[in-house]
Amino acid sequence: MEIYSTEEQQVDAIKQFWKDYGSSIIVGAVVGLGGLYGWNYYSDVKVEKSEAASEAFQRITANSDSSAVQAAIAEFGAQHDQKGYQALLELMSAKAAVDAGELDKAEAAFTKIIAAKPGAALESLATLRLSRVQAEQGNIGTAIATLEQITDEAFNAQRDELKGDLLVRQGDMDSARSAYQAAVDNGGSLTSPALQMKLDNLNKA
Repeated sequence: MEIYSTEEQQVDAIKQFWKDYGSSIIVGAVVGLGGLYGWNYYSDVKVEKSEAASEAFQRITANSDSSAVQAAIAEFGAQHDQKGYQALLELMSAKAAVDAGELDKAEAAFTKIIAAKPGAALESLATLRLSRVQAEQGNIGTAIATLEQITDEAFNAQRDELKGDLLVRQGDMDSARSAYQAAVDNGGSLTSPALQMKLDNLNKA
C-alpha cells in the first residue's frame, strides 16, 4: 500500500511536516552552523595562544640573564595557560635554585609542577628531582615516600635506582639491593652505567 497516492498528497505531507517541525529544524541548523563556527573560532584562538606561548618560551630559554629569566617565568604563568611550557620553565627555575643552594625554592617549584599535572612524564621528572632535593635537605624518609608517587613505567628504573641510593644512605643495604635489582630488571643499566656497579658492590658486601 502506498502511503501517498498522489503528488498532491505528498506536497501536502511535506507542507505539514515543515509546519510541524520546520522551526525546530531551522533552529537546529543555525545552532549547528553556529557551533561549527564557534569551534573553528575556538581552534584558531587556541592555535594563536599556543604559538604565542611557544615564542615566549623560546625567548625565555634563550636569555642568559638569570634574574631576567626568573622574572619572565613568573610573567609567563600570568599570561599563558600552557601547562607543558610552564612546567619546563619551572624545571629551569628549580635547577637555578639548586645551583644557588636555595633548596626551599627548588622544592616549591617541583611541588608546583606536580600539582599542575602537566602530563605523566613531566610530573615523574619533577617528582624524581623533588625527591633528590628532599634528600639533600636531610629528609630521606620523605624522599623515599615521594618516589612512591611515580607510576609512569618509563621512570621505573630511575625511581628504583634513586630509591636504592637513598636506602644506602639510610643503611638499609638489603632493601637497597632489592631496589637496585629492580632498576636493573627495568633496563636501568642501559641508561645508568654505574647502576650495575652499585648492585655488585652490595652483593660483595
